[in-house]
Amino acid sequence: MPILKKAVETVLASHPTYSEVFPCVPSTAETGRRLVRGVLGMWHLDVLADRAELIVTELIANAARHTPCPEVRLVVGRPTATRVRVGIVDEEPSRLPELSHAGEEDESGRGLFLVEAVADRWGCDLQSAGGRLRGKEVWAELHTEGDG
Repeated sequence: MPILKKAVETVLASHPTYSEVFPCVPSTAETGRRLVRGVLGMWHLDVLADRAELIVTELIANAARHTPCPEVRLVVGRPTATRVRVGIVDEEPSRLPELSHAGEEDESGRGLFLVEAVADRWGCDLQSAGGRLRGKEVWAELHTEGDG
């Protein structure tokens, strides 16, 4: 329960955010799904959990497949009272996400199409420190009830 304890502590902030570093491997998606579902439960936003789990699964899969980074940071936040943002931060700013055109027979290449389909919006923010690009966050947002 230490993951959820940390999430509870962040709920008390005006714009709560929870983040944790994980290995950049496909199996991290399972841990990420549990974490996202737990945080959303603490915020009484269980209705968003299925979509958020799909988003985190696809974003982790993309990071594991397309970056050489050993770790990623999973971020779950409430930038406003009516939005939840799920993001994956990696240290590879030169590899930006792009919608690919998977063929009918292709077994991969549809992750960002799925994210686009279930999220209210998604994007990528470059991150810098000391005047140098240090990474990027690929994120997706879900609107809470009452927000159009």
